[in-house]
Amino acid sequence: MVCGSGEQGLPGREFDRIFLSYTVECVPTALVEQLAPGAELLAHVTSASPSWPGLAVVRRTADGHVTAELRAVEFAHRAGHGMARIWLSEEFRQRMAAESGAWTQRSMLAPPADSDRGFWLAADHLLGGGLVRDFGAEHLAIGAPSCGSWMRAEPVGHRRWSVTVDGPRDIWKEIQDLADRWRAACSPDRYRLYFDADGGQRAASECGRLAWQLPAPRPLDEGATS
Repeated sequence: MVCGSGEQGLPGREFDRIFLSYTVECVPTALVEQLAPGAELLAHVTSASPSWPGLAVVRRTADGHVTAELRAVEFAHRAGHGMARIWLSEEFRQRMAAESGAWTQRSMLAPPADSDRGFWLAADHLLGGGLVRDFGAEHLAIGAPSCGSWMRAEPVGHRRWSVTVDGPRDIWKEIQDLADRWRAACSPDRYRLYFDADGGQRAASECGRLAWQLPAPRPLDEGATS
């Protein structure tokens, strides 16, 4: 047993399996370097929002080549030490559920389904961050605590939705615009994960039409302890 920075691992050692028991904003590059040939690393990756996590699966082939992908998953571990998180207060949840909002409209456009996890994973990173879903609500309800914006969408008949929006952000339009991009990218449920030479990390669909940059790794002295 070793006590130290979980994101630093054990420099100079190689491992066949590495599993992070906490969530990170990007894959710790030090741990990737410690993968032995034929080894695998698993790490939950998400933004400050806890709503739509991904699972990074990183492999080093027998010849030393690193391949990785980011899979959309339903649940993730708790955030690592020092990682910021945002939440919906009970007061905000009540506003989202009961208030009339700035406007309400009927729409024939359905929101992406809960099973479209590849979309929600992309939304977590591409919609400006700060969006949190109220999974306790009866229907789709998403808020942005930092600016007070929110939306809810409720079915009101066959292929009809009642959409209510409030705040400076039109979250419903943001979701529909991204859904069009996601479908144009063949509705991926996982994304390739690339490690740049300068330490940056980028997720992209197979066709490359949908992509985003992950946050830069934090200095090791600010890393998580595990």
